[in-house]
Amino acid sequence: MTTEIPKVYQVGDVTVTRVTEMMLGGIPPEVYFPGSWDRMFLEENRESLPSGLIDGNSQLIVSIGTWVVKTPNHTILIDTATGNDKNLPLNPDLANLQLPYLKRLKEAGVTPEEVDYVLLTHLHVDHVGWNTKLVDGKWVPTFPNAKYVFPLAEQEYYSSEASHNKANEVNFNVYESVLPVVEAGLTQTIGPEGGHFLEIFKFIPTPGHSIGQMSISLKSDGEEALFGADVMHHPFQVFNPDWNSMYCEFTDQARISRLRVLEYIADRPVIYFSTHFPESAAGYVTRNGDGYKWDFI
Repeated sequence: MTTEIPKVYQVGDVTVTRVTEMMLGGIPPEVYFPGSWDRMFLEENRESLPSGLIDGNSQLIVSIGTWVVKTPNHTILIDTATGNDKNLPLNPDLANLQLPYLKRLKEAGVTPEEVDYVLLTHLHVDHVGWNTKLVDGKWVPTFPNAKYVFPLAEQEYYSSEASHNKANEVNFNVYESVLPVVEAGLTQTIGPEGGHFLEIFKFIPTPGHSIGQMSISLKSDGEEALFGADVMHHPFQVFNPDWNSMYCEFTDQARISRLRVLEYIADRPVIYFSTHFPESAAGYVTRNGDGYKWDFI
């Protein structure tokens, strides 16, 4: 059985590789975009939209994965997908997975011990899962030599009773993909204002989807990319920035952050590395009249 070679993108002297944990199809757009979906959008634009956005039944296709960033000095992961063996009562479709994520990571040229930093855009279940793995009945850090870096506001919220993912004694909770690395002393937090990291990265506040979500800018040798987190879940939102997904917790702020990101990257040759887009998950946003359009790389 042949293995597909992961595609590598170049940003200055930095390489970026997509490691996809899973692809999900058959997602009803009216469910994914509650209160926003307009079937006429698809009917009127079907021929001009990029391929790979929907399946044969006009249902959405989305992905979950990690970006591997290699600089001349460091190996970095941006978000860690969902993880195996997790009992997720609030996310049953993602629960108790048994996926070859670590094998795919190795195919992209990375072993867990080689990872220097794990940058987390926010602490939702499908972004933090592989922070930990189950060993002899105990959750331990998957990347033992890494520093895990994430927004402070996310930690404060998801470790509190205000969080909709509050832990209990029975069910595995999203924050338990974070707590073991905190207890191991492997974490560093980013304040609500964001800021630079390792010179080439910048955490940019883009709250709304979650309370303290940040996108991450990468600049190297005059070239730029943006890891957009969940500012957008699907390319349809490039064309329709007012559409929130069903997972956006703070809806008004989510729209503000989405428009801010689109406005920024549409004016620059910035590669947009998404978390959940299908196909390559990477591409460019450009202006299209009064709006925006998306093209995969």
